Amino acid sequence: MRAILSVKPEYVELITKGEKKYEFRKSRFRKDVKEVFVYATKPVMKVVLKFKVGKIIVDTPWNLWKRFRNLSGLSEAEFFSYFKNVNKGVAIEIKDVDILPNPIALEEFASISTPPQSWMYLPAEKSMDPEAYYFSDVSDITLSPAKRL
Repeated sequence: MRAILSVKPEYVELITKGEKKYEFRKSRFRKDVKEVFVYATKPVMKVVLKFKVGKIIVDTPWNLWKRFRNLSGLSEAEFFSYFKNVNKGVAIEIKDVDILPNPIALEEFASISTPPQSWMYLPAEKSMDPEAYYFSDVSDITLSPAKRL
């Protein structure tokens, strides 16, 4: 099973640099989700990368922050603002990042007209050949604000 997440471009860049090793959500997706595609929000508005799902940890926001703050790519204020009034949070480990050399509009990627608020499952029939769309050496790639996707 695959899912797609909406992520702000500044956090996408941190993922590509290897500085953001965990993505945080207020709810978890199904356990059989093994691969996640990332939709970069405005101004990029395209599917820009995918990653394999590592560990998924559900805990209090405070415990998640204590455990993953150095791998979050977030400031403490950003983290706790996101989890405001929430008792449980989810940390999704980001593994094996593959960046699309040519980002894809959401409609072309999966016939989705509206970006996911947080995340959504991809249709089962969606099958993309990674060899055709991705490369996995992310060491020389950055998504700086000056470099639009």
